[in-house]
Amino acid sequence: MSYYFISDRLGFRSFNEHDVNALHNINSDKESMKYFPSTLTMQETENLIQKIKDHIRKHTFGFFAVDHLKDDKMIGFIGLKHTNFEADFTPCIEIGWRLNKEYWNQGLATEGAKRCLNLAFNDLSLNKMVSFTTLGNYPSERVMQKIGMKKVYEFDHPALKSESPLKRHCLYSLTRKEYLSGME
Repeated sequence: MSYYFISDRLGFRSFNEHDVNALHNINSDKESMKYFPSTLTMQETENLIQKIKDHIRKHTFGFFAVDHLKDDKMIGFIGLKHTNFEADFTPCIEIGWRLNKEYWNQGLATEGAKRCLNLAFNDLSLNKMVSFTTLGNYPSERVMQKIGMKKVYEFDHPALKSESPLKRHCLYSLTRKEYLSGME
């Protein structure tokens, strides 16, 4: 397998046609998607993969397909993404993840996110990373905290309807300076 980079247990690569079913299994699972407005159909998953591939082609980074190296299995995605919805912190580059629930609570999202922060701040020399999630998504918030991000504030996500129980989000950020000073 050809990887852009690896961490101790994960390989980061481009999506391919063999990944569609594995990602659809995650995207169509109600538990995996409980902090998102809805599950995704097979077509929506295929469209998402195409958007991710286009983003990587344009920017040289994006949400990477992530393989669990021990199992040689694609378990989701972790990476960086340009985000431009209407908010006072956009445009920005966000760090995000979505993993198969069989691989939750093993530190893999944290490990992968740390590796992507290294890419962002050391290889790409980006100045700031953000991450956000709906209130109540404590597992994702915990990953944000474990990778050194700090909560900035809460906001209403503009892409969600006002009556959506997911509308209220929390924003976390980490600057390159904070990241590098934490490594000393």
